[in-house]
Amino acid sequence: VTGFGYNISGFGAFASRGLSASYLVIAGGGGGGFDDAGGGGAGGYINSSESLTVGNSYAVTVGGGGAGATSGSARGVVGSNSSISGSDITTITSSGGGGGGSRPSEKTGGNGGSGGGGNYVSADAGGTGTTNQGFAGGAGQISGTIGGGGGGAGEAGNTDGAGHGGDGLSSSITGSAVTRGGGGGGATRSGGAGEANGAGGGGVGGVNGSTNGTDGTANTGGGGGGGAGGTPSAVGGDG
Repeated sequence: VTGFGYNISGFGAFASRGLSASYLVIAGGGGGGFDDAGGGGAGGYINSSESLTVGNSYAVTVGGGGAGATSGSARGVVGSNSSISGSDITTITSSGGGGGGSRPSEKTGGNGGSGGGGNYVSADAGGTGTTNQGFAGGAGQISGTIGGGGGGAGEAGNTDGAGHGGDGLSSSITGSAVTRGGGGGGATRSGGAGEANGAGGGGVGGVNGSTNGTDGTANTGGGGGGGAGGTPSAVGGDG
């Protein structure tokens, strides 16, 4: 069985009666927020197996990454869901990553597969992740003026430092170990380097007036880096 996309693969050869199929389904990452913002959360990450029936058809949807916020009136856009469905299985759906918090309006991170990071301006909370798919986004940090890191498939945002995106998880479903599902880094107002992305395709946070946040990496479900004041916010990576 082939043609299931980059993150839904590894099916190989099976007995004629049925297929015991391993799969990895990752949704689109969330977009970064606007203006000293939180990073986008990684798309939901589901790695398991399912019994399929020879001769049946199965529909596969691979979700795209959410757009970065373009004003302070909205968070980064939540990523799109990814799924596998068929007549003989319960639909498997991974949830799109939550968008990063913006200012002045939507300051908290959005909920999703992994949650988006919060804006720094009032230490705003990160969004929640989905159980068994990802982790929460980190809160913004008033001290240091750093947006919260987006949650990753393997850990929450801010786990490895203020504004750092949460790390993703490694899978060898394509034949070699690849880490996917990293959260986007939060933006910083105080200069220096942008906050680090989570391992697994998350984008790096922007720096006020000088450096844009970077996009999540396609085909990883990584979240977009948060946008700093005067620089665009970034787009979450595709699932």
